[in-house]
Amino acid sequence: MALTGLDLAFATDRNLLMLAGASGMLGAGVDLGPFLPIEQAMLAETAALERQPRAFGHYSLTGGLAAAVGALVAALATSPERLQGFFVLFGAIGLATAALPLLISTRSESAVIGPVLSRGSLKPLATLSALFALDALGGGFVVQPVIAYWLHVRFGAGSNVLGPSFATIAVAQAVSFELAPVIANRIGLVRTMVFTHLPSNLLLLLVPFSPSLPIATGLLVARYSISQMDVPTRQAYVVSIVPPGERAGALALTGSVRGVAQAAGPVLAGYAIQAASFGLPFFAGGGLKIAYDVSLYWLVGRRRSAVD
Repeated sequence: MALTGLDLAFATDRNLLMLAGASGMLGAGVDLGPFLPIEQAMLAETAALERQPRAFGHYSLTGGLAAAVGALVAALATSPERLQGFFVLFGAIGLATAALPLLISTRSESAVIGPVLSRGSLKPLATLSALFALDALGGGFVVQPVIAYWLHVRFGAGSNVLGPSFATIAVAQAVSFELAPVIANRIGLVRTMVFTHLPSNLLLLLVPFSPSLPIATGLLVARYSISQMDVPTRQAYVVSIVPPGERAGALALTGSVRGVAQAAGPVLAGYAIQAASFGLPFFAGGGLKIAYDVSLYWLVGRRRSAVD
């Protein structure tokens, strides 16, 4: 994070700027990033099985609220000088993030020593990874930079509008992280993932038909208020189907597959968004995500996990 921030703040060569993307930090978020498998495995060690969905909800909530603050602060980047200062601040936050783990007790680490992943765990994880990759590929079409670009092209939205809009979206997401475990306690983890994700993707398909900026942002806020309920439930489900010693490996496998798949989305969206007035990235992303929802329920949703 520190090197990425300094790179973006001071580098002028395009090749040097591209190295910032190779660090893996620019796409990091609530449910993607290089730290998540370790953090989530440690979190699973500190919570009993029946409390893990709520623990993952709290974990995602803090990230969502922080993202909301970041989106509001980004709205102040109205000049190159301010933008450079924000990148320096990003690097400083990276240094603080490096120091915080030193305060975490080693009791949060697994005492079970075993293989990264056993043969028995690979089959269900392979199925889940393929499904998660489909979902992430669809999500790559509608990452925030693509949405921001589309809102700017279609309605002329500037940073003074986009910053508060994405902050509102982040707050709506954060609230949903706390609601997801409550719903999962009633209908199960996978059903919560599907029955909240599917309506959100139908809303996503409606966004390109928006006649005005307020309606478009309203649909996006409504969509994101339910679309991320699958984040804590997905994490809790993955750790529930493998032995404790394999949690980090399982989360790393599913997370890395999601990251690679989502990385391909913006590349394809770059071509699709050239027809931005038609909103092709929204149709592509929504269609792939709906296919994921239906497949997940058909292949997994009819079974119940140990924490359902």
